[in-house]
Amino acid sequence: MIRDGFAGTIGATPLIALPKLSAAIGRTILGKAEFLNPGGSVKDRAARGMVVAFEESGELKAGGTIVEGTAGNTGIALALIGNASGYRTVIVMPDDQASEKYAQLRAFGAELKVVEAVPFANDENYYHVARRTAEGISGAVWCNQFENLANRDAHERTTGQEILEDTGGVLDAFVSAAGTGGTIAGVSRALKMRDPNIRIVLADPYGSALYNHVKRGELTTEGDSVSEGIGIKRLTANFTGAKIDDAERVEDRAMIEMAHWLVREEGLFVGGSAALNVTAAARYAKTLPADSKIVTILCDGGDRYRSRIYDLAWLSENDLTPTATDLTFL
Repeated sequence: MIRDGFAGTIGATPLIALPKLSAAIGRTILGKAEFLNPGGSVKDRAARGMVVAFEESGELKAGGTIVEGTAGNTGIALALIGNASGYRTVIVMPDDQASEKYAQLRAFGAELKVVEAVPFANDENYYHVARRTAEGISGAVWCNQFENLANRDAHERTTGQEILEDTGGVLDAFVSAAGTGGTIAGVSRALKMRDPNIRIVLADPYGSALYNHVKRGELTTEGDSVSEGIGIKRLTANFTGAKIDDAERVEDRAMIEMAHWLVREEGLFVGGSAALNVTAAARYAKTLPADSKIVTILCDGGDRYRSRIYDLAWLSENDLTPTATDLTFL
């Protein structure tokens, strides 16, 4: 099969069985390998969906500028789509992300603005800076991935449908973290449309308010997390459309242990959000009948986090050095 350029290569990622994990818990865990998208993450889908929507509405014209505030992966995807389509890309990021993401954006030619990581209520938060930046550039669009429903729609149209096709619609649960909420919302809508009995489960890090929102109807938080790009303290338009039945909260130590376990035992080198997803999927799977089938998202690869979750010095500084030799951390 010949794909049409960068945008035409996005999607149709394989659903990978995790045989050792599945055997250990007596349930089948399948990971949607989004790290195999051409831009290296699940955000390629949302980025393409938003850009196409802006083109179709006439808001983004030839030679225009794409502006977005991001933890990194959406910015990387937009920069590459922009390069392929002749758009300038301006990316605003907080200063607390892995260094590899900044380096990639600069290598791809994006104009990168790094701002102090401050709460959303602060007008200098990267989200607000991105909005103001777009307003000051003629012919620019602000993607606004948190509120732009083209994000959710892209996952309902592609990711969710691919999961249904690859499983024949036979699965018991789908587990995913949320940042913008686009992935879990879009996939949940596609799966529930086919079978309302498929359980949709939020995977959430500490420091995020979404777990308590699902479990108790409260936007409250406990603790903090070193995870990047997932967890949020407000409800976005994308997340509001998600059809969620339950939630699992995952601590940083379990996320790190799983990331290293997946490399060592399954040969999968993934980022922290993917490891958190797999941890939550395995924990939730153990509450389901034996031989249940659970799908989760392998959001991105581990290469963008080598200086953090795969760096022994950083792990030691954060008291997160992995020690597990088995899956007891579950």
